[in-house]
Amino acid sequence: MAPLIEVQGVWFDFRPEERARTDWVLRNVDWTIDPGEYVALIGPNGSGKSTLARMLNGLLVPTEGRVRVKGIPTDAPEKLWTVRQAVGMVFQNPENQHVAPTVREDVAFGLENLGLSREEMLRRIEEALEAVGLRGMEERLVHQLSGGQKQLLAIAGVIAMRPEAIVLDESTSMLDPAARYRVLEVVQRLNKSGIALIHITHSAEEAARAGRVTVLDRGRIVLDGPPEEIFLRDEELRHLGLEVPVLAELTGRLRRRGWPLSETLDPERWVEEIWRLLSRD
Repeated sequence: MAPLIEVQGVWFDFRPEERARTDWVLRNVDWTIDPGEYVALIGPNGSGKSTLARMLNGLLVPTEGRVRVKGIPTDAPEKLWTVRQAVGMVFQNPENQHVAPTVREDVAFGLENLGLSREEMLRRIEEALEAVGLRGMEERLVHQLSGGQKQLLAIAGVIAMRPEAIVLDESTSMLDPAARYRVLEVVQRLNKSGIALIHITHSAEEAARAGRVTVLDRGRIVLDGPPEEIFLRDEELRHLGLEVPVLAELTGRLRRRGWPLSETLDPERWVEEIWRLLSRD
């Protein structure tokens, strides 16, 4: 299976002629995203996460190297619309992503550029709003929505375009816990439907939901693998200034004391293992 997104030997800086290559924002990054994957991208502030995210649908292009979406280079101007149809983005601030006064009109905005029939547009709007739990709010004014609802509306606008991947650039960081949980539940359902997710986040608990975690530090990928493997390297992550999920921290401490725990971040399985070890001893 060919990768959906390929990042090959990418170097990037906003002022390449003024800065040493060792200080560039991205430095020789190789990375791939397969169709239907759920990847969390984490790293300290200033590590280059958001810059890399913007590379994935052509908002930024490499200073050196190449990014391809479905084999299409993102630096080909005549193919940029195709790239952005395939890879949608949802940003951090819900207030900055809406362009129309009502919910229906906001979702319709991107669809109008596709030249779809009115019937097809209305069908896609209804499906997208249903998917994020906003069906029945078509005539609601956008400014009357809560922060969480605005973020769900932004996701609806993206999925109405039928993308193959969605990049979430710290899209839950400004939400309260209830709204964050709702957004995460929606994006997980989208992933189960076959849409690839690339989730940039500072939350270890959110990243642990992914099937794969990539760690970026000072413009380079330093770790990449399943969340159980990455987060159980808790001391290494803390050295980078990153948090780890509570279960990973507890597992790490217990394993260093000799407890033969497996690499799991599943709460039920973790409790079962603890209970079995306690009962055995």
